[in-house]
Amino acid sequence: MKLGIILQSNKPEHVWNTFRLGITTLKAGHQAEIFLMSEGSELDSIPDSKDFDISVKVSEFKELKGGIYACGSCLKVRGKGESKICPISTMSDLLKMIESSDKVLVFG
Repeated sequence: MKLGIILQSNKPEHVWNTFRLGITTLKAGHQAEIFLMSEGSELDSIPDSKDFDISVKVSEFKELKGGIYACGSCLKVRGKGESKICPISTMSDLLKMIESSDKVLVFG
């Protein structure tokens, strides 16, 4: 199974749970991709906290070969030219992820 996840939140608990699901999916032998939209495109500026080790989860997801993509327009609106975590993507890239996924979830 291929799981496509759209993350539209910058709330640490939402982000943390999104990556936990992605990691669980990959460890179960499935594929997972996460597309960062809206506030989710702020992922690289969300700090770790006592309860939510976001950077650890992002690293683990990437080590397990999960794909992460950031909406270029969403980054631009926030004054960012790029994401430090993943490539800049487009609505066409999001559509491709949706078309190739067996299931698509939205967090946010």
